[in-house]
Amino acid sequence: MRLFWRHGYEGVSIGDLTREIGVAPPSLYAAFASKAGLYREALERYEANFGSIDRASVRAADSLGAAVRTLLEAAVRAVTHPDRESGCMISSGMIECHPEHASLARDAAMRRETMRKRIAEALQPFADTEPVQRLARHLAAVMQGISIQARDGATPAELQEIVEEVVSGIEARHHREGGYVIPNGR
Repeated sequence: MRLFWRHGYEGVSIGDLTREIGVAPPSLYAAFASKAGLYREALERYEANFGSIDRASVRAADSLGAAVRTLLEAAVRAVTHPDRESGCMISSGMIECHPEHASLARDAAMRRETMRKRIAEALQPFADTEPVQRLARHLAAVMQGISIQARDGATPAELQEIVEEVVSGIEARHHREGGYVIPNGR
């Protein structure tokens, strides 16, 4: 998982994988059928361990701005954690690839879409469906950008500046235009 996270699918060879795992190529193929099979397993492991949204924390916020802050600050911590690789394996994985790996790229895109839906679900208590869908798409793009910035070496403090700008913009829009319809008097 860490090799794929660090170098992407195409940046990792079978030799790299067998050296890291400590098995011969036939054993790798017997266990995973292919490099693509191992990559999919690595993505599933990544999602299970690092790719979730703490919906309870987001929903415990007292405003839309606070919910967005909670979401984005968790993303910054995740992509800059000192014991992990920089960035998000799903956000930055398989954006561009060789045509023979198109099915892996579609799988990664589907996983990113699932994350966008999870963001919308987490924010649903704070806004009506249509605005929250637009906001989720915006935040997914911001989170992907944060991931890439982390891979490029941005510090947590620099990424926090992005969080502050996004939250300020959301709060200003809400106060200025009522840009997001808040149900239940929140």
